[in-house]
Amino acid sequence: MNKFALTVENLTKVFSNSKNKKENKALNNLNFEVRQGEVFGLLGPNGAGKTTFLSILGGTVEKTSGKVSVWGFDLDRNPRQVKASIGIVPQEVNLDAFFSPRKLLELQAGLYGIEKKDRITDLILKMVSLEDQANAYSRNLSGGMKRRLLIAKAMVHQPPILILDEPTAGVDVELRNNLWDNVKKLNKEGVTIILTTHYLFEAQEMCNRIAIINKGNLVALDTTQKLLDRIQTKKINFKVEKINLNKNLEMKGIQFKVNSDNSISVTYEKNSLNFGQIINYLSQNHIKIQDIVTEDGDLEDVFVQLTKN
Repeated sequence: MNKFALTVENLTKVFSNSKNKKENKALNNLNFEVRQGEVFGLLGPNGAGKTTFLSILGGTVEKTSGKVSVWGFDLDRNPRQVKASIGIVPQEVNLDAFFSPRKLLELQAGLYGIEKKDRITDLILKMVSLEDQANAYSRNLSGGMKRRLLIAKAMVHQPPILILDEPTAGVDVELRNNLWDNVKKLNKEGVTIILTTHYLFEAQEMCNRIAIINKGNLVALDTTQKLLDRIQTKKINFKVEKINLNKNLEMKGIQFKVNSDNSISVTYEKNSLNFGQIINYLSQNHIKIQDIVTEDGDLEDVFVQLTKN
């Protein structure tokens, strides 16, 4: 079996404006793969091309050129098999308020042509922890339960790939954590997860690898850790004994900032100097250190660095 769940080769999408006859290249020669069983992050600012890409996968937008293979099936030759291989969890909650979770899943299974004897409605409800609410009206479910029901709807045909489009937009911390617990559980059971999110800390915590696109172009594709390693700036906060707020601190390659009479922050390029040199410098200036807190760059720093103009 192909080790890749998704393969994208030279994918391009151009939208034409009939009024001014201008062309807008929403996706520009994208190339990447998603490995089976991984959690893959697809990140980018608004207008980067994420929605266009997901729409091509879902069959609602036609690509201009390139090749897309999903679970070994070519999007052009085997569109039905491609749709059967993915489950898309939309950003918006689109549930019938007067249907119960069980009825919604049964209806969804019917739309996919799954015979009653082959349906796994009860198993899916258990997987997303909704078995106790199986027969309740959807309108009476909490926000977190509705989100989990969307995942359940996307799983009725047992797709090997689950696509989550901004799944935690507008939900509180508790609901978000609950949702991620369910996603991790599905991933452990072998489901490949493709995630788009604007909450970069989520991608940093959840994803094995991340692709960042900007203006239709792939600007980064690597493991989460290697992307974090790209950030060269290191920041250290020192808690010190009382100092003069106007004290002048200067050292080559280092930016000092006196935040208060007992706090100094230091920013410098990684590997540019030894940490001990900073300690010695502060000691020579008669500054007594009480505590040290270091801050490394996070995925947000990487994102800003790669997508800025």
